[in-house]
Amino acid sequence: MSERTDPEPSRPLRSWIRSSPGTHIWLLIIAVTSIIVAIAPDQLDRVLLHRNSSNIHQLVQHPVRALISSAFWIANPASLALYVVLFEVFHAPVERWLGTLRWLVIVATAHVVATLISQKVLLTAIQDQRAPRSMTHVVDIGVSYGLAASIGVLTYRLPNPWRWFYLAGVIAFFGIPVVTGGTFTDLGHAIALAVGLLSWPLTRHVVSRETSTRFT
Repeated sequence: MSERTDPEPSRPLRSWIRSSPGTHIWLLIIAVTSIIVAIAPDQLDRVLLHRNSSNIHQLVQHPVRALISSAFWIANPASLALYVVLFEVFHAPVERWLGTLRWLVIVATAHVVATLISQKVLLTAIQDQRAPRSMTHVVDIGVSYGLAASIGVLTYRLPNPWRWFYLAGVIAFFGIPVVTGGTFTDLGHAIALAVGLLSWPLTRHVVSRETSTRFT
């Protein structure tokens, strides 16, 4: 009997995941926290989201924990499938291109900078009585800030002239809500996008994993 040499069906998927481990570990954690929110008793889900939010109250009381934990929760577990698609479309290609360390530096920086600036703007609005004081406890979960950063840095991966069409589209998508009176979250998205675009120096002299990963 001849030995079977067909590749295992799981190998392409395994290679895909191993080529962007940070993206898929992040997704796994989000999946777990989403399940926790989905099965939590009434009111407990709100407590969990508020406790792990990076709102003004949590940033004052527990700044480090708030900044870290808010990156691993989404407000609506039903959105998990959408986030899986977005992570695969934007985070995975950037991580595979730049490597996990550079990708993580960009995403983490965007998450922290966007959160702190947007919450500072919100705090100023509350102090000036342009926003209710209850906004200090608003749910601010920053998964989307990291996504905005990857969307921005992916601009430099695209060839001309598609790069410019893509750039115009993402600037319009994230910029229009800000200039038309958007929320502090819209401001955070725009800031995170800017961090991604300003990360151009980190995209230079990169040896992409896409050319070294073999799906066999």
